[in-house]
Amino acid sequence: MKCNVGKTDKMVRIILGVIVILAGVYFQSWWGAVGVVPIVTGFIRWCPAYLPFGFSTCKDEKE
Repeated sequence: MKCNVGKTDKMVRIILGVIVILAGVYFQSWWGAVGVVPIVTGFIRWCPAYLPFGFSTCKDEKE
């Protein structure tokens, strides 16, 4: 898998993922589980939603 998630995008995904999980816990909703998706895509630095559009926020093309 070629990196298509840059450093800033990674941090935003992880922070938003944690916020969604915490909101799900606070409101006692299973929707908080959706927060796992941006966290995982942030850590692996690859987003399948970017593929059809050829979009990449990763500046370093070597990865």
